[in-house]
Amino acid sequence: MSGMLADDLLDPKNDYVFKRVFGEDPELLLCLINDLRPDSPEVRALEILNPGINAEELRGKYIVLDVLARDEAGHGYNIEIQVRRYGAWHQRGLYYLARMLGQQLAQGEDYGTLRAAVGIHLLDFDLFTATPAQCAQAVWRFEMRDALQPHITLGNLLQLSLIELKKADRLKLGSDSLTARVTFFEHWREEKRMSEIEHAPIREAMSRVRRLSADEEARRLAFVRERALRDEMSLLQEARDKGLEEGREAGRLQARRASALEMVLDGHLDDATIARYSGLSLEEISSLRQMQPLSQH
Repeated sequence: MSGMLADDLLDPKNDYVFKRVFGEDPELLLCLINDLRPDSPEVRALEILNPGINAEELRGKYIVLDVLARDEAGHGYNIEIQVRRYGAWHQRGLYYLARMLGQQLAQGEDYGTLRAAVGIHLLDFDLFTATPAQCAQAVWRFEMRDALQPHITLGNLLQLSLIELKKADRLKLGSDSLTARVTFFEHWREEKRMSEIEHAPIREAMSRVRRLSADEEARRLAFVRERALRDEMSLLQEARDKGLEEGREAGRLQARRASALEMVLDGHLDDATIARYSGLSLEEISSLRQMQPLSQH
């Protein structure tokens, strides 16, 4: 394994690889959570709730291979990595976060026993770019706060942390451990940079990536997952292109109708001539005439 070429290493941002690395080792996942949320209370013990991977999930449309965990205080965590931006990814994230909170209580149980539902999303794309202030921030944490007095909250039962990896890498923001995590996800193939990281959990995560990369079955499944995601994006792009083309065609038809209507209102051309110039059928020209007030005929 020590002689493995960097180009042969699997990408830890592939969500199959990500789940194999962090979803099978509670200690590594615990360290990841603490590194990504340095301003939050430290998590000291963790139970992974969904360590397995169903082979069918690798090919499934819109399936995210997230990692679910619960800490010693009962707080729940949903950790996932996203390499492509989906139109409604944040709505989906909020939905599953709310569901994680709602599923805690059995019938008749006290709401006071609820524990936090925490979402942690690693995004390999820039999400917030509308203003200079947004471009200068790469780590985000959303909770229930008042819009006018944000220091007043409804508690922290719903928390969503977002880390824009590429932006964080450019800006070199965050704690040393967070910066090291970003380096791991963005520069895992750069042997010199990785060798400079002394943070033991990242060294262990890198070691797991190397072991997975040397496993032919793991490589095959990582490829299956990547191909499924590419196919999904192709289908989404085709749907967007079809919608754009349908919109353009609707616009062209509207323009032809507007042009034909002008000629109808002008009153100097017969229907056949208007149809020839506008590209509309005689039936459509006749329909336009019938739609006009009698005073305009």
